[in-house]
Amino acid sequence: MIFPRGPENTDYAQYFTGQSYLQGLVSDPEVTVGVGNVTFEPGCRNNWHIHHDGFQILLVTGGEGLYQEAGKPAQLLKPGDVVVTHDGVKHWHGATASSWFSHVAITAGTPEWLEAVDDDDYRSANNTTKGAE
Repeated sequence: MIFPRGPENTDYAQYFTGQSYLQGLVSDPEVTVGVGNVTFEPGCRNNWHIHHDGFQILLVTGGEGLYQEAGKPAQLLKPGDVVVTHDGVKHWHGATASSWFSHVAITAGTPEWLEAVDDDDYRSANNTTKGAE
């Protein structure tokens, strides 16, 4: 791991299926974006969500993960991948069923947390991305 895994993500646990860990990386009150290392156990993912009046950038640092925007196919993520989510885009991200996953999340704006990712949709995303390069 590049950054510390951090403690169990209890503050946001209600918005995740499975166990995640969160380590804040910037604590300067003059910085108006959140920067944190998020680590997902295999099978863990967050709920669908939208960032309002902002954005989210994911810098993948370890394992294999999934990212999906509403109405689009899931993408397999590996270390070195970068995902930019623009304002107002409904999406989710998390670990594959068989791998830990870590990313640094750089987030501006206000998140709106929505419904959990359905188990069948999550299985389908795992199956669709198997063997993807």
